[in-house]
Amino acid sequence: MPIFFIQRQYLSALRFQFNGSRVSRGASCRVGTRDAEGKAVQANTCVNPWGPIVLFAGRSIPDTARAIAKELGLELSKAMVTQFPDTESYVLLQENVRGADVFIIQSTCAPVNETYMELLVMIDAVRRASASRITVIMPYMGYARQDRKATGREPISAKLMADLVTTAGADRAVSVDLHNSAIQGFFHVPLDHLTAIPAMAAELKKLSLIDPVLIAPDVGRAKLVEKFQEILHIPMAIAHKRRKGLDVTVTEIIGEVEDKTPVIVDDIIASGSIVHHIDALVERGARPEIYMAITHPVLVGKAVERLGHPALKMLITTDTIPIPPEKRSPKIRVVSTAPMLADVIRRIHTNESVSEMFAKLFEFPV
Repeated sequence: MPIFFIQRQYLSALRFQFNGSRVSRGASCRVGTRDAEGKAVQANTCVNPWGPIVLFAGRSIPDTARAIAKELGLELSKAMVTQFPDTESYVLLQENVRGADVFIIQSTCAPVNETYMELLVMIDAVRRASASRITVIMPYMGYARQDRKATGREPISAKLMADLVTTAGADRAVSVDLHNSAIQGFFHVPLDHLTAIPAMAAELKKLSLIDPVLIAPDVGRAKLVEKFQEILHIPMAIAHKRRKGLDVTVTEIIGEVEDKTPVIVDDIIASGSIVHHIDALVERGARPEIYMAITHPVLVGKAVERLGHPALKMLITTDTIPIPPEKRSPKIRVVSTAPMLADVIRRIHTNESVSEMFAKLFEFPV
């Protein structure tokens, strides 16, 4: 028998064996158990082909990372993540990860280039430390809006970022409400595409809005709004806009909005130009009480100032990107994605279905 074939058999046997006994993938793994009072307790007693679960976090979303660890009943593993004086990123893992199932939590939000480099260096450090598997938990993916060539001689930067993450050594990735679902195909490893729609929809239900209507800010967001519809069972309308540089003009609203309470749905709020939709809706007879449900609060430039529009009552968003103190507003309500991300980490570690998380909510899970 050729030597390479023997080695392959040997490695395969190692992957499916642990402590000398053959186990099915994830069959005897407990993560995130709770005591009689409902408090999360440390539970990392796993007989798992990928080894014990280990959580690391970059510096982009520390509060969200800690909340995820708390949901799992685990502690974040220690790592030194810093920069040299010349701004080069530096990572030193301070715990053993040999043979471990490692999850790295890092949104690639502003400063985008810095958080991406930090993530890549962390992946490389974990890979060189002989981790069994590396999963990147990237709730917000920077460069996702550069997913196509809008004109000649442009890059497709989203594809480049996906290539960098996989080349660095990631075995799989997780993200939330990508700007374009097709970005999943940019990765050469499995990517689990999650959605924060259930969490934001639950928050909307608490408001008891008068005759609400969901608004897609453009045709491209119509599918996103349909997901909200499947949960909230309310009508929708679609806006048609024209963009020239940073200027946005809403030319048409397709659907009935008169005397209704609009809820504008989108995946990203960056410069806040979406507030132009508020004027267009009010001009067409909508109630001057506008709500927004937008997953990623990028909030650059005059975004916070624009959120001061008198007709805007509330922006419901998530913790995929931290909102610094100077950008916080009484109008902004943040819902946590930690329970969902903790659940997907547990499911990946124990080799359970991820799509079943949404199967009861959507006809076609994300």
